[in-house]
Amino acid sequence: MNSAIISGSGASAGIGFAIPVDLVNRIASELIRNGRVPVPGIGIIAASERETTRLNIDGIVIVRALPQSPAAKAGLEGADANGGAVTDVITSVNGEPVHSMSDLANILEEVGVGKTVKLTVTRDGQSRSVDVPVADTSQQAQG
Repeated sequence: MNSAIISGSGASAGIGFAIPVDLVNRIASELIRNGRVPVPGIGIIAASERETTRLNIDGIVIVRALPQSPAAKAGLEGADANGGAVTDVITSVNGEPVHSMSDLANILEEVGVGKTVKLTVTRDGQSRSVDVPVADTSQQAQG
């Protein structure tokens, strides 16, 4: 489904943007059935891709794990509040490498709310696996 167009002339010509029809169908069905759409997440705030690249880190740098979120309950930690030192970096989810929040969001969308993902997390140069349940983070934003 077309959603927007960038046009220097204001005409209907330029660069078009579209939303995949599978996503439109899933969201429309959820809205009709429940009046809202769950947002799968684990409850983290991540560093921007720009900052991660500047630090020469491949993965998702956790800036903060939201209180009472699945990530916090699983023991994931954000950057050191005093010095800003990186603590946890998510490098893969269910064995798939992740380089950005977009990668993580796509996997969580596929897995779905209520299921569990296996994260590979690097801390102090050591990798470990952590099981984290996928939650509806739209509820955290409202609550």
